[in-house]
Amino acid sequence: MTLRYLFMIAIAIALSTLSACGQKPTETTEKVVDKVNDALDRRPNEKARDAIEDITSAVKDASEEAQGKMEEIAKEIKHQSGDAAK
Repeated sequence: MTLRYLFMIAIAIALSTLSACGQKPTETTEKVVDKVNDALDRRPNEKARDAIEDITSAVKDASEEAQGKMEEIAKEIKHQSGDAAK
C-alpha cells in the first residue's frame, strides 16, 4: 500500500512541476504583448492606463522629494541639538 502512495505522490509532484513550467511562457508572452501595445498606444483603456501611470510617477517623485526633505530636516535637528549640548 505504501508503494501506491509513493507512486501517487510522484505523479502529483510531476504534474505540479509540469503545470508550473507551462505558465511561465504565457505570463512572459502576455508581458511582451502588453509592452508592445503600450509602446504603440494600442492597449485597452489606453488613456486611463496612461493617467494612472502618470499619477503613479508623480506620487513616486513626490515621495522621494519628501523623503529627501525629511532627511535634511533630521540632519538639521541633529546638528542643532549637538550645538545646543555644547
